[in-house]
Amino acid sequence: MAGINATSGSTPSTRLLMWTLLVVYIFNFLDRQIVNILAHDISRDLNLSDTQIGLMTGLAFAVFYTFLGIPIARYADRPHTNRARLITISLGFWSLMTAACGLAQNFFQLLLARIGVGVGEAGCTPAAHSLITDAVPKEKRASAIAFYGLGIPIGSLIGMALGGALSDIIGWRNTFLAVSIPGVLFAFILPFILKDPGRHGSATAQGATPQQPFFEALVQIMSSRAFVLVLLGASFTAFLSYGKGVWVTILFQRNFGLTAAETGLWLGITGGLSSMLGTWLGGYLADRFGAKDKRHILTAPAIGMAVAAPILFVAYYVTDWRWAIALLMIPSMLNYFYYGPCYALAQQLVAPGQRAVATSLVVFGQNLIGLGLGPLFFGMLSDAFKPMAGEDSVRWVLYGAAWMGLIPAILLWRASKRLNAELKT
Repeated sequence: MAGINATSGSTPSTRLLMWTLLVVYIFNFLDRQIVNILAHDISRDLNLSDTQIGLMTGLAFAVFYTFLGIPIARYADRPHTNRARLITISLGFWSLMTAACGLAQNFFQLLLARIGVGVGEAGCTPAAHSLITDAVPKEKRASAIAFYGLGIPIGSLIGMALGGALSDIIGWRNTFLAVSIPGVLFAFILPFILKDPGRHGSATAQGATPQQPFFEALVQIMSSRAFVLVLLGASFTAFLSYGKGVWVTILFQRNFGLTAAETGLWLGITGGLSSMLGTWLGGYLADRFGAKDKRHILTAPAIGMAVAAPILFVAYYVTDWRWAIALLMIPSMLNYFYYGPCYALAQQLVAPGQRAVATSLVVFGQNLIGLGLGPLFFGMLSDAFKPMAGEDSVRWVLYGAAWMGLIPAILLWRASKRLNAELKT
C-alpha cells in the first residue's frame, strides 16, 4: 500500500533506492528501540533505578546522535559527498555498537555502547532524506518520506516482538548480539545496491557556487516561522512518543505481569501495525489535500493528536491489559500522522542546499528533546511518585503524558496557518 503510492510512476532505480533506504531505516530503529523491551531485564540484572533506565534508553543515545547529526548533515549537503557511502558506513558502525551493548558488564559500559549506537545512527536520516528529495518529484515527497518513515514502526515492531521472544530464550545480552548480525551483513551488500542519484535543483550541484556557510544557512532556516513551529511540534511529539514507548513497555511487565515475550508480541504487533498505517496515511493525506490547500498538509497530524489524548488516558487507566492493548491501537495510528508531512516540510521550507541541515535540525529536536529527555524525564517522575504511588508510579506518569499530546497538536495547527504564505513552490 505505502510502496505503491510512494514509488508508483517512478523509475526502477528510484524504487530500488526507496526500498533499500526503508530496509536501512528498519535496521536503524530495530537497533535503537530494542533496548525498550530489554530494559526491564537489564534493570533487574544490573540493579538500575528508573532514572538510570531513562538515561540508558534515551539521553545516552540522543546526546551524541543529535550533536553529531548536524555536522554530518552539513557534510551530506556538500555537493561532492557520496551520501550512499555515508549511510553504508553508518549502518556498519551502529550495528557493531549494538553488539557491544550485549557485551557490557555494568551500567557505564552499557552507556558507552549506547552512545556508540547513537554516533553511528547520526549519519543515516539526514542523508537519506536528502537522497529521497533529489530522487522523488515534489508532489510525492510527503508520501515518499512517509514510506521511508515506515522503518520506525516496522523496526520497532520487529524489535519488540523478536527482542522479547529472544530475551526470554537466550537472555538480553545474546539478544543484542543476535540482532546486530543482519545489519553488519547488509552493510557489506549496501554499496552494490544503493547509489547516490546526484543533486537536483541546487546551484552547488553543478559547482556554480560554493556551499553556503553553516551559520548563514541556519539563520535562514530558522527565520521561517512555519519551520520553527514544525520543529517544535515534531520535537514534542517525539518527547511523548519515546517517553511513552519505554514506560508503557515497563507498565505491561511491572503492573500487568506480562513477560518480555508477551509484552513484545502484543505491543509490537498491535502498535507496529497501527503506526505503519498512521505513517502511510499521514503522508497520503498530506499529499492529497495539501495539493488543494497547503494548510491541510498538517491538518491530519494536528487533529489526530488532539483526538488521541483522551483515548490514551483511558488506555492507561484500565486495569485489564487486553483493553489497554485495544485502546492503544487508535492513538498509535493517529500520533504517527505527523512523520511524512513534518519531514517533507523540513525539505520544502528551505533552499535545496540546506535540506540535510534542515532535516538534521528536526532530527536534533526530536532526539535531544524527545529520545534524550522523554524516557529520562518520565523515569525521574516515576521515581519521585514511588513513595506515594508505589508500583503505580509509571501509570501516574502516563496519565499526564496522555494529555500533554495536546501541545504538539496546537503547535502543528499554528504552523499550518503559515504554510500558504511561506511554502516554497
